[in-house]
Amino acid sequence: MESTEPSSPPVSGSQPSSNPEGNNADPGIRSLDAAIAAARDHHFSTQYEEGYWVEELESNATITSEFVFLQHFLGIEDRYRDRRDKLRNYLLSIQREHGGWDLFYSGPPDISATIEAYTALKMLGVSPHDPAMVKARKVIADLGGVRKARVFTKIFLALLGQSSWDDVPVMPVELILLPNWFYFNIYEMSSWSRGTVVPLTIVYAHQPVWPLPEEVSVPELFTPEDQDLSIKSKGPGLNWPNFFLWVDKTLKSLGTLGWRPLRKTAMRKALRWTLDHQEPEGDFSGIQPAMFNSILALHLLGYPLDHPLLVKAFEAVDRFLIERDDHLLLQACVSPLWDTAIAANALMDSGVPGDHPSVMQACDWMLKKQVTKRGDWRFKNPGTPAGGWAFEFFNENYPDCDDTAEILMALDRTQLPADSNKSREMDRALTWLFSMQSSNGGWAAFDRDNDHELFNQIPFADHGAMLDPPTVDVTGRVLWMLGRIGHPVDDPRVRRAIDFIYSEQEADGCWWGRWGVNYIYGTWLVTMGLKSIGEDMQQPRIRKTVEWIEAHQNEDGGWGETCDSYINPKLRGQGDSTCSQTAWALMALVELGEVENEAAQRGVDYLIAQQQENGSWYEDYFTGTGFPGHFYIRYHMYRQFFPLMALSRYRNARQSRA
Repeated sequence: MESTEPSSPPVSGSQPSSNPEGNNADPGIRSLDAAIAAARDHHFSTQYEEGYWVEELESNATITSEFVFLQHFLGIEDRYRDRRDKLRNYLLSIQREHGGWDLFYSGPPDISATIEAYTALKMLGVSPHDPAMVKARKVIADLGGVRKARVFTKIFLALLGQSSWDDVPVMPVELILLPNWFYFNIYEMSSWSRGTVVPLTIVYAHQPVWPLPEEVSVPELFTPEDQDLSIKSKGPGLNWPNFFLWVDKTLKSLGTLGWRPLRKTAMRKALRWTLDHQEPEGDFSGIQPAMFNSILALHLLGYPLDHPLLVKAFEAVDRFLIERDDHLLLQACVSPLWDTAIAANALMDSGVPGDHPSVMQACDWMLKKQVTKRGDWRFKNPGTPAGGWAFEFFNENYPDCDDTAEILMALDRTQLPADSNKSREMDRALTWLFSMQSSNGGWAAFDRDNDHELFNQIPFADHGAMLDPPTVDVTGRVLWMLGRIGHPVDDPRVRRAIDFIYSEQEADGCWWGRWGVNYIYGTWLVTMGLKSIGEDMQQPRIRKTVEWIEAHQNEDGGWGETCDSYINPKLRGQGDSTCSQTAWALMALVELGEVENEAAQRGVDYLIAQQQENGSWYEDYFTGTGFPGHFYIRYHMYRQFFPLMALSRYRNARQSRA
């Protein structure tokens, strides 16, 4: 596996003709060509020297706040002393007018994000009398106080000595000992939960406290009602949540007896598991929660901070930092393979040939990043060799189906040299991808048949994201890829995937989106997949999709959808227009055969009108999804490559009809 790091600045690539369609008398087509050419040129200018693209993966205040907490836990504040003012500036800059911190742009204040940001700011020297802090305390009180915070926020408060570990749900390290055939075992958790929970059980077993100095502690956040922060029953009667609360109380009672016959064995196995899941470059699972918990677990088990494994781990954390001007922030993750694959496909949609040096360099870089290690997916998918791709620079344990499908599309379109082994590696990836198909015909992101619903009823799973079930958006992308590479449409595996997609269609014609916001995203990818694989786009249930897209176009010609549609499905397809969501809707209309539809033309006009002088686009809104209802992402490249892709595909469809 190549160990390229994101170190070199972006460079400009050589560019094809600025107007691939030639001179055109139609002013509308000329403006379309100009927009495509400008966007394409902007894309070339942002490619890194090594061949990849990557931009910021923006989330919420908790990620950077917890970085401040980690420095305190480990006593490494001096390591970042000269940049702590920048951390403070960043957190203050994203506080909203209402006084709190939200999960997505224009969203309501979030209790947990606000508590964590307030605590971090006080640790960074902001006075509790500062107007920003006064407003934040009011928001916390108005939202119900600390008792309403998520479990992970309560864990951080316990680590900081601000609350009690007794208020935290049980996370027994003995969970690692449960056999794989048992309903509750670590390989029935989602990959991101597994990578976070295993080291967290080590932390829970120690229940450490690194108390804050009195001058920066936060007793002012606690009201008399916050004396008991434990998880409460949501309703009377015999039900799974109440059963698990009873189990939680029972385990806590047993824990007070001090009889833990399996504790040492479990700790050894959990440590071994954590060590086995560290990448050679230092990363753990490619995400901030897994990295932080793993660092804490190793530190609690006696690993000194100068141990080579922890030195590598800190290097990985530092790679997630973004420093600009007077701000410093931490990303929850990085997305180079994802960004690169979509950027390459967008460029080729725009007319850049598959043998163009920039595209070939990108695809050659991706080929070298192919996963060669059999990761956690092997436990539910034995006997299959590795072959997919991950999302991040370094994450061999967790390749994902979404990235693999997108990369396969790019590779198929690229004229790499014969000695690149492209064909062999694509065959290997396709074998792996088909092996990841779930029993219901769909694909999830990281695992197969990861659908044991009771995991989301466990008290510490209040974020509702312990699972990785198959979704139509990932399945749609896989079908899009299979059609693109010419895979036989009569393959029974393809039919099962199509049937899964149809079974998930909403009554009004749209589809829910798991990894992008939300119904616009799901509907777009399903449409791309069905058209690519050869489905009849004139059948009645697909025509309902056209009606749904038309009905949800905004007056300005764009489309938009709020992240709140995950909480309230009545809001689906509703929200201020964004460039990325408009691009998704426009591409769906093109694949639905609606290139002459007035709605499509208005979408094109919207995107052209929103384009900036340098060929780029801008949007504040979050259109990526981490955990529906709990964690959202603003991919800074979404607003760039999706409009380019949409305008190009619209232009290509218009040209093919001429």
